[in-house]
Amino acid sequence: MSEGTPKHAPTRHPASKAEHASNAGAATSADASPGVVFVTTIPTVSSASGSPRYGEGDSSYRAAGERAGITRLVDAFYRLMDTLPEAQIIRRMHARDLSEARDKLTLFLCGWMNGPSLYSAKYGPIRIPSAHEHLRIGPRERDAWLRCMELAIAEQGYAPEFASYLLRELRVPAERVRETSRDPIGTDEA
Repeated sequence: MSEGTPKHAPTRHPASKAEHASNAGAATSADASPGVVFVTTIPTVSSASGSPRYGEGDSSYRAAGERAGITRLVDAFYRLMDTLPEAQIIRRMHARDLSEARDKLTLFLCGWMNGPSLYSAKYGPIRIPSAHEHLRIGPRERDAWLRCMELAIAEQGYAPEFASYLLRELRVPAERVRETSRDPIGTDEA
């Protein structure tokens, strides 16, 4: 997800913080099995004011309030998905009971922000695109997901730099899911 990573190159979610420190780059296509897409943590960014370098160590995880804060973010996200008219298009893609979806997104975001790697311990390898490939996801669906996340982030009281950073970085997996969905419904150019 760094600027130097090619758009379609698979990226890799580090197994540990020690591994992250020694392997800051993305994996190559040869590192991935067919149908497996690995996810890396968000890249390092800092502001001129000397505020935390998001994406470095667990600074993003801490800025989000660790697991409890990420759980609040995910709860707000799914509440918005249930209530926003423009989000109904993506709400219909989910089960009535959102318990598992909430848990998966919470655990994924914990590791994605360089916190503990909880998702793979409970659910196995992270395969974002293949987990969504059975769905028809076009620009409207992607944008509805991002709108719910944007509003959920705004409710959290994050530092403005972190809020902007987080939403910008979440656009990467959202677009990747759109690109790899079954029979995508159009493109941004349409």
